[in-house]
Amino acid sequence: MNSTVKRTAVACLFMFLLLMGNVTYIGAVQAEGLKNDPRNARAFFARYNIDRGWITANNGKVTLARTKDTGDATFRFKREYPGGKAFSHVVGYFAPESATGIEAAAGRYLDGTHPDLVVRRAIDLVSGKPAKGANVDLTLDVQAQRVAYRLLNGTGKRGAVVALDPKTGAVLAMVSSPSYDANPLAQPNKAKVNAAWQKLNKDDNKPLINRAIEQTYPPGSTFKVVTSAMFLSEDTSRDENTVVDAPDALPLPGVVQPLRNYRGESCGGQATMLRALAISCNTPFAKIGMDLGYDRLKEQAERFGVGKPLEIPLYVQPSDIGPQEDKAALAQTSIGQRSNRMTPLQMAMVAAGIANNGTVMKPYLINKIVAPDGTELEVTEPEELTEAVSPEVAAELTRMMVGVVQQGTGQAAQVPGITVAGKTGTAETGPGQPSHAWFICFAPAEDPKVAVAVIVESGSAGSDATGGAVAAPIAREVIQAVLGR
Repeated sequence: MNSTVKRTAVACLFMFLLLMGNVTYIGAVQAEGLKNDPRNARAFFARYNIDRGWITANNGKVTLARTKDTGDATFRFKREYPGGKAFSHVVGYFAPESATGIEAAAGRYLDGTHPDLVVRRAIDLVSGKPAKGANVDLTLDVQAQRVAYRLLNGTGKRGAVVALDPKTGAVLAMVSSPSYDANPLAQPNKAKVNAAWQKLNKDDNKPLINRAIEQTYPPGSTFKVVTSAMFLSEDTSRDENTVVDAPDALPLPGVVQPLRNYRGESCGGQATMLRALAISCNTPFAKIGMDLGYDRLKEQAERFGVGKPLEIPLYVQPSDIGPQEDKAALAQTSIGQRSNRMTPLQMAMVAAGIANNGTVMKPYLINKIVAPDGTELEVTEPEELTEAVSPEVAAELTRMMVGVVQQGTGQAAQVPGITVAGKTGTAETGPGQPSHAWFICFAPAEDPKVAVAVIVESGSAGSDATGGAVAAPIAREVIQAVLGR
């Protein structure tokens, strides 16, 4: 009898331990997954019972995303995006089962679940008030953002614009075109949201992609600035007046066809670095790349931030100059072709690094986070990312880039009364295919306040678009917007 009771007791204890272990596993390990499981109806309704924080810009003066109290017991709060399509890729959307952009990256502040808001959350719980999140203020210059959006999306161009404060890394503008309306994706109706998302996802122009940070492109001749930085940094006796070989045709090892300048133009056999960059010769920069080698070029690119993991706090696709191949491939890489791929943000960082005396600042989108009671929970402090070049080399590159705008291929970027430093790029995309049009710049050159990168994608601005004709005028307007001109 005693042995039977003992076995029963042991069995019960074992089952109890299994039950407790299962409860602990579910509560500690599976809790987050179950909470976010699309089949969890309770979580679905709970998403719309939180007074989600607002997303603003211009120090809280402009609302980009807000929460409206509908008074409905089932779906109490409704998300709205008054900022419109110009801000969609940065702000993102808050959908029934997902979120993107700042809505996702700063989600725990916006919904009030961040540890910094735990006291506030407890007060709301005790008082019976709806949970309230913090407001997130962005670094965006609203006027510059709207101008960039109008010049891209408003004219049917595909591409992106990024503007940075070179001294801090603050993102002043980040536009991707084409864009989309976030409001249909924020409805508390899974079927309608899914239909809206499917329509956008099937669009051949891929409006859901943030081309500024998620897409990489061959940078074309804008990358010659990086090659120039390598050349000037290699020997302190070199400057913008150093004469380099600039043949009309550069023989490439193992390749029948030599490398030529754009449209077969002549650069006179020799040219100063300033002149070579101003008229965008291909051959001298390709030769510099081959002479100094892949490792040195890769190192210089990395000093501008290429390949470094970045979250601003949005995830940024890493840029890359491509793998080490032969000398012929290196020549192409040195002028921004071959496997060389950069995001528009990365090329804005190149311009910003030169503008900031050679120091690249870490880009960031969030200016500050403000609690529901108005207390500033977090204010972003500028942070150095890398030292790309010395101040002396940065000054030499600046003079070369000023030459591009004053007497070279970038004259369309000129702003009356403002000295603009820039570089054009016309990146080949394939045999018989239109090129991408690029422009990077900063201004005023004497005391830079803004650095800009513009890309207009292949075929969206005509069949023979160039960076100087298509991208430079867009950059000029963004500069003027930031400087209030």
